[in-house]
Amino acid sequence: MAASGPLPVTQDLSTLHAKLQGLLRFLTEALSISSAHTVDFYTESVWEQVVDLPPETVLAALRSAAEAEAQPSEARLQVEAESGSDITDFPKIFCETSQKLVSVEAFALAAKYYSVQNLGICTPFEQLLVALRGNQKQRTDENVKPDEFMNLKKSHEVQAMSELISSVADYCGIKQIIDLGSGKGYLSSFLSLKYGLKVYGIDSSNTNTHGAEERNRKLKKYWKVYRRRSKLDVNRLALQMTKERKVQDEIKFKADIEGVCNSSTANQEKMSTSDFLQDFSGSVISNIRKQMENLHVYSHREENLCFENAFSLRDLLPINAIEPTSSSHIPKRKMSEANKERRKMTSKSNESNIYSPLTSFITADSELHDIIKDLEDCLMVGLHTCGDLAPNTLRIFTSKSEIKGVCSVGCCYHLLSEEFENPHKECTQEKWGFPMCHYLKEERWCCGRNARMSACLALERVAVGQGLPTESLFYRAVLQDIIKDCYGITKCDRHVGKIYSKSSSFLDYVRMSLKKLGLDESKLPERIIMDYYEKYKPRMNELEAFNMLKVVLAPCIETLILLDRLCYLKEQDDIAWSALVKLFDPVKSPRCYAIIALKKQQ
Repeated sequence: MAASGPLPVTQDLSTLHAKLQGLLRFLTEALSISSAHTVDFYTESVWEQVVDLPPETVLAALRSAAEAEAQPSEARLQVEAESGSDITDFPKIFCETSQKLVSVEAFALAAKYYSVQNLGICTPFEQLLVALRGNQKQRTDENVKPDEFMNLKKSHEVQAMSELISSVADYCGIKQIIDLGSGKGYLSSFLSLKYGLKVYGIDSSNTNTHGAEERNRKLKKYWKVYRRRSKLDVNRLALQMTKERKVQDEIKFKADIEGVCNSSTANQEKMSTSDFLQDFSGSVISNIRKQMENLHVYSHREENLCFENAFSLRDLLPINAIEPTSSSHIPKRKMSEANKERRKMTSKSNESNIYSPLTSFITADSELHDIIKDLEDCLMVGLHTCGDLAPNTLRIFTSKSEIKGVCSVGCCYHLLSEEFENPHKECTQEKWGFPMCHYLKEERWCCGRNARMSACLALERVAVGQGLPTESLFYRAVLQDIIKDCYGITKCDRHVGKIYSKSSSFLDYVRMSLKKLGLDESKLPERIIMDYYEKYKPRMNELEAFNMLKVVLAPCIETLILLDRLCYLKEQDDIAWSALVKLFDPVKSPRCYAIIALKKQQ
């Protein structure tokens, strides 16, 4: 284990439960907004059922809130601080009788209060890195530019997450990493090539596995180029250090000679030149040897860079300070054997730093020993693990003794399975994606797919002032009313897909959509289709306002899901430390929160 300090203090389970209680009180009323589907917006008269305000009022209030957020004033911050101290002091957000939204300002303030960042449940990323590293120097390498073979978003994610994983691995003294849902293998390859870790990347898609193998082969080629560049840079630095050292040692040598000459005559007679040179060269050589040792000490965790053509000690010694015995007198045969041995050791070390893509469908009950034959103490990680794979990653971590730590960034909340979503439906499934913690299980809490889908809006971080592409949503909602009235279909299992981007007008959109759904488009003349368009066009602002409300509320749904996972880890007896960390810049990567945990030492 690396020399490091204590990990940051995180909130305990009782504190998290208190925050959950407040969040649930708010969502109990607000969930009706997230649960409504925009496809049914007009057919189900969603606006009339959920909001008791004109759409113009809602839009103005939300845009005003967005502008105030962009330019915070001291007065507003003071009001928020006072209001945030007790969410129950907010003005009535929803009508007690009709349950409709009546205060947009209070709604926006409550939604902000219960977002991850404002709830105070995040551990700062930099603070965690400092604690993990202790007095170790931060690893940096200017020559490593993964954005040349990854897009900017993926490069940002891979660099930040690999830095954290490497620090956790050092902290725990671990070399083996299991990357679940490894996909194209970017993270796995980076951990292996940059940090010298032994990585097993497991993905359910055989296509991804084969693609990852080919991609890793190409990445290795890139890496060789970077290593050669870095080696040249390091050797240039060493040459510069050598020249500077020669100048400094010559100056020191002359100063010491002058000092000796100024000494007493008796002392000068007692001290011969050879005695002085022997003493001087011994101290200088000792210092230089230490520096040469520092130059030769390299780590595969630092880009596997080394001085294969290191400078000889003769090049570093000052003039007239070379002892008779030097490395130049060592027989060439012995030097050759030493070089061979060094290369052999380097090769063995490189072989241990590998990335192995594997294909397997992972569940909470997966037996890792059947997948990885040389399983040892390891970390389990996942970058954007989809749906149930994120909670299953945490379950595997808690159930397998070999896994000492976990770092998981989830995504695709809409694909989570929910235990209480269909309580009357018979199902043999025992482990669900949501909820995980005992508290929410006892509450039998359910979000519903539409609410979980809206949580993905939090992932996209759409600005309130910008909203969503309203016209495409408007087209789809009007189409649904046409299908209901003209074809008698209230629910359809088939999806329209991305027809909007391919259509030139509303009429074209309807015709293409009906054809894709297998409905007879000739049944509807152009006049009837355009009548529907004209009927709902004045109410388009309702849909715009409603979706802005969903965007504002989306971070609260994400908070609930993340809090559920964090509480689950806090409930485990063998977990020493667990936290929620904002790992990425949300502008570069909207899916930015990581769940991190370490087990107690045995």
